[in-house]
Amino acid sequence: MRISIFGYGVTTTPLVSFLNQQGHNLYIYDDKFTQSHNDDFGNTLLPPKDFIPEQSDREILSPGIPPSHSLVRKAQHLISEYDYFYELLHNDMNTHKKDMPFIIWISGTNGKTTTTEMTTLLLEPFNAQSGGNIGTPLATLYTNNPKVWVLETSSFTLHYTHNASPRIYALLPVKEDHISWHGSFENYIEDKLSPLKRMDSHTYAIIPSEFAHHSLAKDFKGTLILYESSQDLAQKCSISHQDIIFKEPFLLDAIIALSIAKFAFKADDMRLLNTFHIGAHRIAEFYDRFNRLWVDDSKGTNVDATIQAIARYTHTHIIVILGGDDKGANLTPLFEFIKDKDIEIISIGANEERLCAFAKKYNIAITPCQDIYKAMDCIHKKRDTNAKDVVLLSPAAASLDQFSSYKQRGEIFTQLALHS
Repeated sequence: MRISIFGYGVTTTPLVSFLNQQGHNLYIYDDKFTQSHNDDFGNTLLPPKDFIPEQSDREILSPGIPPSHSLVRKAQHLISEYDYFYELLHNDMNTHKKDMPFIIWISGTNGKTTTTEMTTLLLEPFNAQSGGNIGTPLATLYTNNPKVWVLETSSFTLHYTHNASPRIYALLPVKEDHISWHGSFENYIEDKLSPLKRMDSHTYAIIPSEFAHHSLAKDFKGTLILYESSQDLAQKCSISHQDIIFKEPFLLDAIIALSIAKFAFKADDMRLLNTFHIGAHRIAEFYDRFNRLWVDDSKGTNVDATIQAIARYTHTHIIVILGGDDKGANLTPLFEFIKDKDIEIISIGANEERLCAFAKKYNIAITPCQDIYKAMDCIHKKRDTNAKDVVLLSPAAASLDQFSSYKQRGEIFTQLALHS
């Protein structure tokens, strides 16, 4: 079998290594290759223009490659990494009588990582490991064979997955994101709900109640749990949310994790969950030497995440740093949310001109600063040493226009805040 790999980066490197160990010499296509050459492992590295569909038996792709890419349009046997390993697991079960792992998928616009990590913590006593967007690569999960796979699952992966399905699928709230990649918000929703059509009567799905009338939800064969809020889901799953130490938006993440653990193995251990520590760069509070509050929410890369972050601090004056690559997202909900609140905006990044136009339309104070260094210098000059307000970095945009990652953006923000 001639296997083609589309995209050669963080996602596909472990897959390539695994396939090489299985004896496959691969044909790897990536935009960064300008001419055909071979690596030390017998793989042929080629530019996309050299892909000939008739010479390929199977194509496995990096999920970030958009459907509009020439490789995707030409492919005739395209599958996702999820589909590939799902096929291997089923072959092992049928041929070698191996047990199928208990597979959990977690998706949504925001909160996927936190919910996945919380769920993995709760299910560690049952030999659970996390993977997908975070944690262990699928190739390593397959090799290590843990009993429970908890996979943070992106809309990109869901778009290309047509055979694999989980035992439990949990969908956090879905807001506008990656619209240019999916083509429309409706397509984005369709991809987010797509696992439901492949799940059988022995499965569970936890999804927002706004999708109750979607055809995929109405045709779902398993046990469907619809929720409107954290409190609503807690009530439906008999969880005492008052005993959870986390505040929103992490409260919903916690309740979904508890619900998953309860349905999977009756493992809704509240005390264990309350030992969980929220990851870096997501509404991470810290204080400077003047005891002033700063909040690193660099992971707030879309409008809904930023709205969630701002909502925690509306009792005081907020200086919010916005800006970056917003990928053409609809910014109206953000400005509608902040228009009547005690907020001023410091803007940076590629969409600064757009932010200024919105701020003018909604009569909201904004100071354009171009980059994080000028922004922080501006804030230090205007902020009193005894200020009781909050400075919030929650850009509602991706970071790659000016930074290597949201992590670097958050680290620079924190460093500049603490060295005033």
